[in-house]
Amino acid sequence: MSGIKKEKREQHIMHDISLLTDDDVYLFKQGNHFKLYEKLGSHPLTVEDKRGTLFAVWAPNARRVSVIGDFNDWDKKSHPLKVREDGTGIWEGFIPDAGPGNIYKYHIVSRYNNYKVDKGDPFTFYWQVPPRTASIVWELDYEWKDSEWMQKRYVKNALNAPISIYEVHPGSWRRVPEENNRYLTYREMAHYLAHYVKEMGFTHVEFLPVTEHPFYGSWGYQTVGYFSPTSRYGTPQDFMFMVDYLHQNGIGVILDWVPSHFPGDEHGLVYFDGTHLYEHSDPRKGFHPDWNSYIFNYGRHEVRNFLISSAVFWLDRYHLDGLRVDAVASMLYLDYARRDGEWIPNEYGGKENIEAISFLKRFNEMVYTNFSDVLTVAEESTAWPMVSRPPYVGGLGFGMKWNMGWMHDTLDYISQDPVFRKYRHNQLTFSIWYAFSENFVLPLSHDEVVHGKGSLYGKMSGDEWQKHANLRLLFGYMYGHPGKKLLFMGGELAQWKEWNHEESLEWHVLQYPFHQGAQRWVRDVNHLYKNEPALYELDLSNEGFEWIDSSDWEKSIISFMRKGKSTEDIILVVCNFTPVPLYNYRIGVPKGGFWRELLNSDATIYCGSGHGNAGGVEASPVPAHGRYYSLSLILPPLGVLFFKKEGRN
Repeated sequence: MSGIKKEKREQHIMHDISLLTDDDVYLFKQGNHFKLYEKLGSHPLTVEDKRGTLFAVWAPNARRVSVIGDFNDWDKKSHPLKVREDGTGIWEGFIPDAGPGNIYKYHIVSRYNNYKVDKGDPFTFYWQVPPRTASIVWELDYEWKDSEWMQKRYVKNALNAPISIYEVHPGSWRRVPEENNRYLTYREMAHYLAHYVKEMGFTHVEFLPVTEHPFYGSWGYQTVGYFSPTSRYGTPQDFMFMVDYLHQNGIGVILDWVPSHFPGDEHGLVYFDGTHLYEHSDPRKGFHPDWNSYIFNYGRHEVRNFLISSAVFWLDRYHLDGLRVDAVASMLYLDYARRDGEWIPNEYGGKENIEAISFLKRFNEMVYTNFSDVLTVAEESTAWPMVSRPPYVGGLGFGMKWNMGWMHDTLDYISQDPVFRKYRHNQLTFSIWYAFSENFVLPLSHDEVVHGKGSLYGKMSGDEWQKHANLRLLFGYMYGHPGKKLLFMGGELAQWKEWNHEESLEWHVLQYPFHQGAQRWVRDVNHLYKNEPALYELDLSNEGFEWIDSSDWEKSIISFMRKGKSTEDIILVVCNFTPVPLYNYRIGVPKGGFWRELLNSDATIYCGSGHGNAGGVEASPVPAHGRYYSLSLILPPLGVLFFKKEGRN
């Protein structure tokens, strides 16, 4: 290209335009700018009557940055950006030729090792459909219709509200077999999912990460697009429509969010400007051996800006009601998944990741400062203290935490042959010792039905009848136990096979009565949970729970009460974990009168054997379990019963 022609091409970019103010620069350098998505990335603008796009990217160790795309034939020389002179390391430029729908990347020439690379935009709102890897200039205009939900969601997301979460992987919930097994789009899914979740009685949907990811088999956990929903299922506006539609149907939406690690795909964040910009340079801190991915440098101000801006972005622009933060334990411990000599102690010689702890506290502070009516939920698998307590008292600041201990103990217990369960009785009772130390969610999640673990149904012991009875018992016990609820899709169907992200759920099993019964049981116990304050009002307080009998290990029976704020509001829960029905089993209760049987997992409508208590039992003045009254019950095999005292004394 001649010098004259090159100069003419470069005139198509304007370098005196910026969205960054002095305040923005100050906050950016301090690590306190949490709306960077408004400043960096690609933003269509009109400047001097010229419609174009302003591009801005952080690449402090670049020698040259240019924008390449379909608007300049991917010419690396035609549209160079200019680095700011304020020390931020941000490169900017306004290109009149570019607009919404244009495809682009940043061509970066590093100061080091003559490194040259084409990168996607870390702040792009939209990516090409994988395996293509370019960013797309996009605007996020959308007319929301969920004002009623947004005004009242503080009630739906409160810790004293019923929260029952349906965990969903969008690409495999339902597929269209007649059309080459294709995914549903966001808009198609909106209608199907809203109707189903509403009918089934769940209060919230939690999506596995929809943030753009190159490898579909990562289920979204290897993220490159921290500001963009995956284009596999549609546009950003299509995803907004799905969230909007769920809200209009009274359903909250939680996003699984991954600030713990990111993949090594060349177009992503790794080695962004020829240096370890987003990740630690030392692999003992910057590389995750289990997941073959890179770990964020939480001590770097700009990285904290990036991640917290991402969190705020989803709550702001997409009206999401919560973020479930993946793999928190891997962030907290420097020696996570590492052997001796493979990790670096902190400045005090310990294994705690001080920078990550500080980041998580700041993340939660910023989320709850700006969105007091949302939820942050930690997937934290250790005994780290006060995960769901505020930072000002020494906690990490999450709203809730997954109760991994309850999940492991319960699944291990119920997978045992009932003959041996009496020797593991403490696996049922131990969880109450710590049930109120955190704001817990009880998770039966996707992690338990992959990698050879089998489906929930497959974990159950016994013949077909016993497997289904055990599964209903498991769900009933979960809904009776203190803590919010989470169930991964397919569990409610008693799906035979473990989850496969390349296939639809096994909806066809609903032609069989046992599977119809399982689905109906989940629906009914969900609605019971939502309609009975005793099961949720004091869910996270020991005032809402009282053992009747935790010691009948010989018969593998537990019984307890759940309580609401009203002293008259009591639910009795009785679980029989053996396949033997018991007659005239006496349970002490605090009050006389009629105790109505609200739900029985062994009822014939659920394909149970029909053992029950004819709708309820009158309490007798016969002392039992330290109480003046008691019920003489028929306990169904592998069954759970819910009773409620009718009327007042």
